[in-house]
Amino acid sequence: MVGRVVVDPVEAYGVLRGLRVIAVVGASGRPGKPAHDVPAYLKSVGFRVVPVNPRYGEVLGERAYPSLDDIPGEVAREVDAVQVFRPPSEALKVARAAARLKARTGRNLVLWFQPGTDTEEAVKVAVEAGLTVVRGHCMMELHKTFSR
Repeated sequence: MVGRVVVDPVEAYGVLRGLRVIAVVGASGRPGKPAHDVPAYLKSVGFRVVPVNPRYGEVLGERAYPSLDDIPGEVAREVDAVQVFRPPSEALKVARAAARLKARTGRNLVLWFQPGTDTEEAVKVAVEAGLTVVRGHCMMELHKTFSR
């Protein structure tokens, strides 16, 4: 199964509207950082956030997991998307972990690279694994723009 890449903002917003549970790789417990403020906003408008960061036990009042592989089955089966707040040097690692999460849960999964977090190789690996990849758009900005 081959996935697809979404770059059009209207199409990306359509993808966002279909999500409910978002695993946030690189979620931060520090207000003022995009990796904190974006998931905080998403949680405030009704999305469930599953923080993924080995540096925290909890982020935004939610249990944080060290990696995507550490999310237990009952939680993993609810995840609709993996949002990435890591540098491009880690993009391939995250894409491979997202592919494993998709394989483990059997769910259609979205891999959402926040602007500046992806690489061509990571996108290729994710698409080949059957993930829908969104690149070049911030979830929060899309939601604010289109949900008015």
